[in-house]
Amino acid sequence: MSTPTLPPDLRPTLEAGLRTLRLDPALATPLLDYLALLVRWNSTYNLTAVRDPREMVAKHLLDSLAMHPWVQGVGTLADLGTGPGLPGIPLAIVTPGLRVTLVESNGKKARFMRECVRQLGLAEVRVAESRIEAVDEPGAYDAITARALATLPLILELGGHLLKPDGVLLAMKGAHPAEELADLPAGWATRGSHRLAVPGLDAERHLVVVGRVAV
Repeated sequence: MSTPTLPPDLRPTLEAGLRTLRLDPALATPLLDYLALLVRWNSTYNLTAVRDPREMVAKHLLDSLAMHPWVQGVGTLADLGTGPGLPGIPLAIVTPGLRVTLVESNGKKARFMRECVRQLGLAEVRVAESRIEAVDEPGAYDAITARALATLPLILELGGHLLKPDGVLLAMKGAHPAEELADLPAGWATRGSHRLAVPGLDAERHLVVVGRVAV
C-alpha cells in the first residue's frame, strides 16, 4: 500500500477545528499522521464507509475530539467496538497520560490499530482483539466509551463489567437518546447529557454519561 498524499487544505481545516474545541492546533500533526494511515489502509481493507479525507476530518477526528473535556482526569478508558480506533486514538493523541484500551473483534481493524500504535508511538494505547463481553478485566477502567455502537442498555450489558464501582459510560450519540435512558438496566442511572458542537459537522450530537446507582 502506498502512502497517500492528503489534500493540503486539511491542515488549516483541522487546526481551526482544534482551536474551536480549545485544543492545541499543533496536535494537527499527529492527528493527520493517523488520518494518513487510515486513508491508506481504508483503500484496501474498507475500515470505514467514509472515503473522503475531508469528510474524515469532521466526521472522525473532530467528532471524536468533541468529547475530550470529559476524559480529562480519567486514568483508564476502554473504547468498545472502536472500529479503526475512534474515538480512542484521537483522544489518546490529545490527552497526555490517558491509558486507552481499544476493544475490537474485527481482525483487520485490530491489525490496523496495532500498526497505528507502533507508527505513532502511542505508548499508553493497547489493542484488545476480542468481543466486548469476553474482555476479562472486571473493574479495570475509570470510563468506557462507545461511538455509534449499540443502545445504552446493550453497551452496559456487554461492557459494564469493565467499569470500576465509580466508573462511567461516556456514550456518543446523535439525537438525545431519551428512550434508551428510560430503559437503563437496574443499578444504572444517568449522570448527565451534553449536547456537543462538532466543527464542520451539521448534525445533532450528544454525550451521555451513565454510572452506577449509589448504594
